Amino acid sequence: MKQICSISLMVATVVLLTLSVPVPAFSQLLKSSTGGVATKGYVQNIEDITVKNEDFRRVLYTARNCQLVVMALKPKEEIGMEVHKLDQFFRVEEGSGEAVLDGVRTAIRAGFAVVVPAGTNHNIINTSSAPLKLYTLYAPPNHRDGVVHHTRADAEADNEHFDGKTTE
Repeated sequence: MKQICSISLMVATVVLLTLSVPVPAFSQLLKSSTGGVATKGYVQNIEDITVKNEDFRRVLYTARNCQLVVMALKPKEEIGMEVHKLDQFFRVEEGSGEAVLDGVRTAIRAGFAVVVPAGTNHNIINTSSAPLKLYTLYAPPNHRDGVVHHTRADAEADNEHFDGKTTE
């Protein structure tokens, strides 16, 4: 255990020296908004946040190369057939439905992951009588940072796209 701690301390020292970041500034960087110890980025309980979300789309965090978004589909609602020039990952946290990738329909439910390669026509459909709660990662980002669409109609009426601005 001592050897692992020593190695960790050496790595942290090398990183600090390499980055030329003063120690107090580095300490500030390690504090998250929840008061815990975390690195720069997004560290939260994504399952709880996803399950509690009631918005059609809510962008939680945007980095230079990826974006985290939670979604809630009402019973019988769908995202709508779409295709991106980017990769996308979905994780279902609650509910059930169908993933449609290039015409192939697959039943999905809580615990399922769906990876959508760039150029794939896709849709996520809530086929149940309960909300479908999921989160998605776009790589690279697809939406304006912080955007919230309460309903699918709101999302369709807003012609927003990623504008290059990140969360941090």
